[in-house]
Amino acid sequence: MTTDQPGEIRPGDIYEDCSFHPVLCTYIDDGDEIGGISLIDATHPRACSLSGCAVIKLSITDVIAAKADWPAYLARRKAEFHTESQSR
Repeated sequence: MTTDQPGEIRPGDIYEDCSFHPVLCTYIDDGDEIGGISLIDATHPRACSLSGCAVIKLSITDVIAAKADWPAYLARRKAEFHTESQSR
Protein backbone atom coordinates (compact mmCIF):
# COMPACT_ATOMS: atom_id res chain seq x y z
CA MET A 1 0.00 0.00 0.00
CA THR A 2 1.26 3.45 -0.88
CA THR A 3 1.44 5.84 2.06
CA ASP A 4 1.89 9.57 2.17
CA GLN A 5 5.41 10.37 3.39
CA PRO A 6 5.77 12.93 6.20
CA GLY A 7 6.69 16.54 5.56
CA GLU A 8 5.97 19.24 3.05
CA ILE A 9 6.69 18.63 -0.61
CA ARG A 10 9.52 20.80 -1.92
CA PRO A 11 11.35 21.04 -5.24
CA GLY A 12 13.52 17.93 -5.57
CA ASP A 13 11.00 15.72 -3.74
CA ILE A 14 8.89 13.07 -5.46
CA TYR A 15 5.11 13.22 -5.27
CA GLU A 16 2.18 11.42 -6.84
CA ASP A 17 -0.05 13.62 -8.98
CA CYS A 18 -3.79 13.22 -9.54
CA SER A 19 -3.08 10.81 -12.43
CA PHE A 20 -1.05 8.61 -10.05
CA HIS A 21 2.25 9.45 -11.80
CA PRO A 22 5.33 9.68 -9.60
CA VAL A 23 6.58 13.20 -10.34
CA LEU A 24 9.86 14.94 -9.56
CA CYS A 25 8.79 18.29 -8.12
CA THR A 26 10.37 21.21 -9.97
CA TYR A 27 8.26 24.03 -8.55
CA ILE A 28 5.59 25.06 -6.10
CA ASP A 29 4.13 28.48 -6.70
CA ASP A 30 3.08 30.93 -3.99
CA GLY A 31 -0.53 29.97 -4.57
CA ASP A 32 -1.76 26.42 -4.88
CA GLU A 33 0.06 24.87 -7.84
CA ILE A 34 2.71 22.14 -7.75
CA GLY A 35 4.43 20.87 -10.85
CA GLY A 36 7.21 18.71 -12.17
CA ILE A 37 8.32 15.93 -14.50
CA SER A 38 6.79 12.44 -14.61
CA LEU A 39 9.20 9.68 -13.61
CA ILE A 40 7.14 7.22 -15.71
CA ASP A 41 7.16 8.85 -19.14
CA ALA A 42 9.01 12.17 -18.67
CA THR A 43 5.93 14.25 -19.53
CA HIS A 44 6.07 17.82 -18.28
CA PRO A 45 4.93 20.12 -17.03
CA ARG A 46 2.64 18.02 -14.85
CA ALA A 47 0.76 20.40 -12.60
CA CYS A 48 -1.73 19.83 -9.79
CA SER A 49 -3.55 21.82 -7.16
CA LEU A 50 -2.26 21.21 -3.64
CA SER A 51 -5.72 21.77 -2.19
CA GLY A 52 -7.85 20.24 -4.95
CA CYS A 53 -5.89 17.14 -5.94
CA ALA A 54 -4.91 14.16 -3.82
CA VAL A 55 -1.18 14.90 -4.08
CA ILE A 56 1.00 12.77 -1.78
CA LYS A 57 4.74 12.66 -1.17
CA LEU A 58 6.20 9.32 -2.31
CA SER A 59 9.05 7.13 -1.18
CA ILE A 60 11.69 5.79 -3.55
CA THR A 61 10.21 2.30 -2.97
CA ASP A 62 6.90 3.48 -4.45
CA VAL A 63 8.66 4.97 -7.47
CA ILE A 64 10.56 1.74 -8.11
CA ALA A 65 7.30 -0.25 -7.91
CA ALA A 66 5.59 2.14 -10.32
CA LYS A 67 8.45 2.03 -12.81
CA ALA A 68 8.81 -1.77 -12.62
CA ASP A 69 5.18 -2.46 -13.56
CA TRP A 70 3.29 0.73 -14.37
CA PRO A 71 -0.04 -0.95 -15.33
CA ALA A 72 -0.13 -2.94 -12.06
CA TYR A 73 0.87 0.10 -9.98
CA LEU A 74 -1.79 2.24 -11.64
CA ALA A 75 -4.50 -0.38 -11.09
CA ARG A 76 -3.48 -0.79 -7.43
CA ARG A 77 -3.42 2.96 -6.77
CA LYS A 78 -6.84 3.45 -8.40
CA ALA A 79 -8.26 0.67 -6.21
CA GLU A 80 -6.65 2.15 -3.08
CA PHE A 81 -7.96 5.61 -3.93
CA HIS A 82 -11.46 4.24 -4.52
CA THR A 83 -11.38 2.42 -1.15
CA GLU A 84 -10.08 5.53 0.66
CA SER A 85 -12.80 7.67 -0.95
CA GLN A 86 -15.55 5.33 0.16
CA SER A 87 -14.33 5.25 3.77
CA ARG A 88 -14.59 9.04 4.17
